[in-house]
Amino acid sequence: MALHLHVPSCVGRFNSNFTSLSAPKVTTFATLSQSQSDSVNWVNATSTFFDQDKRPIMLFDGVCNLCNGGVKFVRNNDLKKTIRYEALQSEAGKMLLRRSGRAPDDISSVVLVERDRSYIKSEAVLKIMEYINLPFPQLAFLLQFVPLFVRDFVYDNVANNRYTIFGRSESCEI
Repeated sequence: MALHLHVPSCVGRFNSNFTSLSAPKVTTFATLSQSQSDSVNWVNATSTFFDQDKRPIMLFDGVCNLCNGGVKFVRNNDLKKTIRYEALQSEAGKMLLRRSGRAPDDISSVVLVERDRSYIKSEAVLKIMEYINLPFPQLAFLLQFVPLFVRDFVYDNVANNRYTIFGRSESCEI
């Protein structure tokens, strides 16, 4: 079951059938949390997103050409349809950002949200690679040995310049 929220500014959400998957090796660097200034428990508020469909949700910048290309790449290499997709700018995306302890308008990073944890920046990319087809899980295994601060430094430099280098669209296009 896909997230069904009306989002007028973003169209083209991916919906795919549920496919069971074996649990890949898990390491976590971002955890689900509740902001001190936020009285809503966003983990509980978004738990319905995982009630009938346990697959993780990849949050991406829906107007970023690089990000949309990344989603297409993941979709094309995720033959078992193990990942769902949602734009960071959508209402569901904003709710899932809050669930992950991030500001609802923070579009600075791809985020992978699982039922019990979230991943950001390079950790999200490596975790996504674990879910898709060969040789990406093996590549993710090797890249985990690169220190996190180095991976995130490279990630941040690409993310901070993504519109300049790759451009942006006026609406979510995937």
